[in-house]
Amino acid sequence: MTIGEIHWVELPDSGGREQAGRRPAIILQNDMYAASLPTVLVVPLSSAIAALRFPGTALIRADNRSGLRTDSVALVFQLRAIDRGRIREKIGVVSESEVGEIRSELGKLLGS
Repeated sequence: MTIGEIHWVELPDSGGREQAGRRPAIILQNDMYAASLPTVLVVPLSSAIAALRFPGTALIRADNRSGLRTDSVALVFQLRAIDRGRIREKIGVVSESEVGEIRSELGKLLGS
């Protein structure tokens, strides 16, 4: 797995407002550095374009590269560490500019 890949993941239900269930998510962890960790950092995606109204989001376009069927919203504010066993098949990959936008939103959320 590499940063920017989109995979199907199984997000556990925490009983709150976080995304849960089977959904696409973007890998945001460098496995060259952290492959020995039992968890992977992911950003869940939502097809609810209205979610762009929230801070900490980024638009991800549906195209052949991403493998998505509809434009989606990267919910950067819901960055999660999930068990590697919850990561399923690869769907596609986001563009470098989309990874840059995700990193920019994460930086804003962290105040950097």
